[in-house]
Amino acid sequence: MKKKKTTGGIIVAAGKRSKRSEPDPLLKIGSITVVKRIVLTFQQVGISPIVVITGYRADEIEHDLADYGVIFLRNEEYENSQMFDSAKLGLTFLQNKCDQVIFNPVNIPMFTPETIHRMMECGEKIISPSYQGKSGHPLLLASELIPQLLVYDGTMGMRGALESTGINRQWMDIDDEGILHDMDDIDRLDYLLKKHNQHILHPFLRISIEKESLFFNSRTKLLLILIQDTHSVRSACRHIALSYSKAWNMLNQLEHELGYAVIERKHGGSKGGKTFLTKEGALFLEKFQQFEQNVRQYAKDEFSRLF
Repeated sequence: MKKKKTTGGIIVAAGKRSKRSEPDPLLKIGSITVVKRIVLTFQQVGISPIVVITGYRADEIEHDLADYGVIFLRNEEYENSQMFDSAKLGLTFLQNKCDQVIFNPVNIPMFTPETIHRMMECGEKIISPSYQGKSGHPLLLASELIPQLLVYDGTMGMRGALESTGINRQWMDIDDEGILHDMDDIDRLDYLLKKHNQHILHPFLRISIEKESLFFNSRTKLLLILIQDTHSVRSACRHIALSYSKAWNMLNQLEHELGYAVIERKHGGSKGGKTFLTKEGALFLEKFQQFEQNVRQYAKDEFSRLF
């Protein structure tokens, strides 16, 4: 049986305070912000992890998406950098974590889950969608190209980086007008709203583990994943907009309820110690992720069958 490719996602929502024309990730189309709309579209097709690059109004964006299981990376130089610099932050984080990446700027919010699904299943290394001969977003990249993209330092941004790989970009004809329209064309986005809401209709599950009270959920899961990745509780907290004290409360409660250590701290070195998942903690995380994947797939199948 062929293993299904894993797909991570990058949404660039950094912006520049000095430019009025910069897209506002917190602009609402319908009743939700554009950045949340893109996250929901990504989640519909199982993209994970989803990385949101923030800059201007970062705290507000993190608050808006706090319960949606995304990872935040801040571009601290957002006022003096280009979109590709933000893209590099996301690509660096996703390197070796997935087989392919869907990249999208926050100002293109109305493409459908079906469009991404077709791109994900195509098997090409670089894919852009097109509608009636016009190219749009999002962009799909094979993860094997990430090292080449990261070393590009030319002036042509993502386009130049893609050309530097020597791989021909493939164009996929899509019957999805949403790949073209950015937030400057708000009237057209409003026109597409009803159709897009139908496409993102989905069951929303909050999966947790409880005894007398909840002690493990998607946020605790992300905390463990990021500790595993960064070897730092403090760094993990920054990526999910969680306070340091709250994180330790969550970890202590988790270990108390499970009855064994989930993390361990190793001291030493000029920069201090590092934090790791214990063998038991890593196994618990792996089992929960498998359980979560199975439950979500069942829910998705049942939802499709019944509705």
